[in-house]
Amino acid sequence: MRAEHCLFPAPLAPTTGEALPSLDGRRFSLVTPAVGTTRECDGTAQAIGEVQPALSSEAFATDRRERIMRRLRSYSPEHMSQILLCQALGPAAPCDICAVDCSCCNGRCRGWCWERARRAQWQAYAQGEYVGAARLEHVPEYRLRVDDQLDMIYRVTREENSQPYKLNVGDEISVESFTDPELNRNLIIQPDGTVTLRLLGQVKATGQTVPQLRDVIEEKYKQYYKSPAITVTPLRVNTKLEDLRATVDRRQGVGGQSQLVRITPEGTISLPAIGSIRAQGLTLRELQVELNERYRQEVEGIEVVPVLAQRAPRYIYVLGEVRTPGRFELTGPTTAIQAVAMAGSWNVGAHLRQVVVFRRGEDWRLLATMINLEQALCGNQPCPAGEIWLADSDVVIVPKSPILKAADFIDLVFTRGIYGVFPLTANINFIKASSI
Repeated sequence: MRAEHCLFPAPLAPTTGEALPSLDGRRFSLVTPAVGTTRECDGTAQAIGEVQPALSSEAFATDRRERIMRRLRSYSPEHMSQILLCQALGPAAPCDICAVDCSCCNGRCRGWCWERARRAQWQAYAQGEYVGAARLEHVPEYRLRVDDQLDMIYRVTREENSQPYKLNVGDEISVESFTDPELNRNLIIQPDGTVTLRLLGQVKATGQTVPQLRDVIEEKYKQYYKSPAITVTPLRVNTKLEDLRATVDRRQGVGGQSQLVRITPEGTISLPAIGSIRAQGLTLRELQVELNERYRQEVEGIEVVPVLAQRAPRYIYVLGEVRTPGRFELTGPTTAIQAVAMAGSWNVGAHLRQVVVFRRGEDWRLLATMINLEQALCGNQPCPAGEIWLADSDVVIVPKSPILKAADFIDLVFTRGIYGVFPLTANINFIKASSI
């Protein structure tokens, strides 16, 4: 509820000049507005009207306070429910203040521009202002870059496959014959893709479905039996999927089935079963589609969801006439003035009118711009054109002013140079000089 309007119902309207006590012991003299109207609080420590000086007699003030409290207690609950308490509009109050909206400058704010200040909702969240609004996202879509760390979450889909399952190395099957029980045995498909059967020797099994393998064995046994009646039963299948799950299994540690990977300087990541795949410049959604397609070609029944675990570190470099030059990490949106603040502010003699920013483009070409921060840092310009957003690897140089350069020149050439090699001393008698 906004506290900039103070509304009193007719029965509660205080009389003109009557003082009400406040929580901090001050007494306010209230001027009664017209019944049913509102009056805007002016942002000071008063509710309505002007603050009158405190009474000199403490006894009279105490009596006045007690009379007011008795008067408030005499009102009915209906009247009490209509009371809207007025409060002093301090720093936490959601009141409008005068401010300059730089989005309305349209590049015309070349001078001081403080005359463009208008009422604005500066404290819309009151005491929650430190949390602030959600604001817009930093970028429309985040694209992966070198040194980003990804957490690959593996999930078994348990969905029905569109194609019949084909046997793989490591699968276990049972071969049975109703004609001759001596042929019955459990077999594991060997690394060469075959199984060894009685009377037949090695028979190729990988790459075939269970019905296809049964037909092959049935046909081969017909040279020994009139009706072999072979049955092939899969006992353990999808071993490639189980091997993959065992590789990424972290249930004994952090939990789940996942794997941490980091994008290499060449822009790729390496994952089990599919090897190296390019991730540089892709969104998380695009990478997920690519990964699942690659895994679908190798093993069915697995889904991979890439999660950005940690962004690659981003840095800016501030040097020149600042207190603490060096490298600073970009943890959020940062402007040129904020960069100067991170470097401990500027030194006396800094040439703030010609701050230089170097930047590397997407193809690593060098870009440069010169910005003017003097009026903004001196509090004279509300919307400086030089308050630009900084990017990763930007170099901000705060140069010396011409006066400081001249002082350095004198110090190097004369103080440390000529005078350092040939020290000269001179005594001037001002008394004699004045008589000439």
